[in-house]
Formats: sequence, structure tokens, C-alpha cells
Amino acid sequence: MPIRIGIITVSTRSSRGERPDTSGPALADAITQQGWQIIQTAIVPDDLGKLSKTLVEWADSGAMDIILTTGGTGFSPYDVTPEATRAVLHRNTPGLDEAMRSSGLHITPHAMLSRATSGIRARTLIVNLPGSPRAATENLAVIIPALPHAVQLLQEDPTSEAGHRPD
Repeated sequence: MPIRIGIITVSTRSSRGERPDTSGPALADAITQQGWQIIQTAIVPDDLGKLSKTLVEWADSGAMDIILTTGGTGFSPYDVTPEATRAVLHRNTPGLDEAMRSSGLHITPHAMLSRATSGIRARTLIVNLPGSPRAATENLAVIIPALPHAVQLLQEDPTSEAGHRPD
């Protein structure tokens, strides 16, 4: 099943052209290595309203199965990605957040400073990733094994439960 992905880089400086976006392209490389399709990419400033609006437009379009954000998940007063994401979610997916933070703690104690969140809007999974290319791709690698099944469930694929263990 081809998975359709949108990638949003959240960075005021990158959105103004003051700094190149390196995390978005790093995620795009990781996605294409999976054989998945990148439907759309964007760079938006650290602005709660603009990011929320973009997430709603993309998720409600039905064009993407997963939206990945990169950046804006830390402690800076400008880091509003989790707040923008939570504002538009219909359901939370805490297992993904827990898995990424837990895995990250084996690499750096700074992983516990991540405020990244994830959840579902309509039939689209939205996942916040850190802003550095290395951390973004490391976190993505943790959840990649679960993403195809998550998309199957969201799309109500009749074969989605075929791999479940019998009761």
C-alpha cells in the first residue's frame, strides 16, 4: 500500500529564507527510501494560527495519510508546534510519542525535553518530530514499523486485522 505523506517544516527563519531547511529534505529522503509518496511539503513560521490552519487544510483534504512536522517542539517561547497540533486533533496517539521519547533517551538525555505530540484528524495521522535533521530521522525510524498498519486502520482496510494475533 503506498503511503501518502506531507512534510511541514516549522521554522520562522527558514520560512523567511534566512536559513536553509535541512530537516524537511532529510525526512523526505527517509520517506522515499520506504517507497512512500511525498504529496506536499511546506515551510511555515513558528505561528500557532498559520500552522494550525495548514494542518487542518492538509488533513481535511484527504490527500495525505500522514503529516509529519519538523521543528517547534522544544522549550523556546516560539516553539508552538505541539499546541497547534493538539488544537486540531480529534484523537491523541500517545504510544507514538512515548516510543519516540523512550528511544531518544538511549541516545541523549535531551530527548526528555521534547514536547512533540501526535494524533489523528479525520483519517490523517499527524506526527511532530524534532527540528534537527538527525533527531527528526531518528524519531521517524522508531515509528516507521507501525505506520503502515496505522494507515490501514485509519483507512478501514478490511485486511488491517489480518496480522493480529488470535484471542
